[in-house]
Amino acid sequence: MPTYENKQALIDEIVRTYHLLDQEFDAVPKDRECYRVEEVDRTPHEMLAYQVGWLTLLLSWERDEFAGLEVITPSPLYKWNQLGLLYAHFYDTYAGSSLHELRALLQQRVEEVCQWIEQLEDEELFSPGKRKWAATSANWPICKWIHINSVAPFKSFRTKIRKWKKIVCV
Repeated sequence: MPTYENKQALIDEIVRTYHLLDQEFDAVPKDRECYRVEEVDRTPHEMLAYQVGWLTLLLSWERDEFAGLEVITPSPLYKWNQLGLLYAHFYDTYAGSSLHELRALLQQRVEEVCQWIEQLEDEELFSPGKRKWAATSANWPICKWIHINSVAPFKSFRTKIRKWKKIVCV
C-alpha cells in the first residue's frame, strides 16, 4: 500500500482512480453489462455492485460504531472466510439496478467516503487502533481500510473492465 502524505493526498488518489475507472464504463453496451466472459472473473455490473457494496459496508462500520452499535466485520451475515458469499450478496442486492444507476451510486459513495476523510483528524486516519471496527488481527489504520476498498480495487477493476471490453466490444 502506498503511503499517503496527508488526507488530501488520499482523497486526491481516490478521486483520480475513481474517475479513471468510471470512464471505462462509458463504452459498455447496455445490452452487455451482465455479459460474462471466461477471461474476466466479473461482469461490468458485478464490478460496480462489488464496489458499491464494499464502500457501503465501510461507511456503515463507521456510522454504526458512532451510533454505539457493535460492528461485526465484514458483516453480521458473513465472516471473513465467506467473502464469496458476501460478493454474491452484493450482486443480488444490486441485480435490479442498471449500470447507469450503479455508476451514480458509486459516485455517491465515493463522495461520502471523501467527506468522511475530510472530517477525520490525521491521527485518526493514519494511526492504528482508532476504531473498534478496524481493530482486527491486522490492526490497520483507517486509511488502509479505505485504500483497500477504494483505490486498490478501482485500479484492479479498471484493468479487468479494459480486458472485458477488448473481448466483448471488438
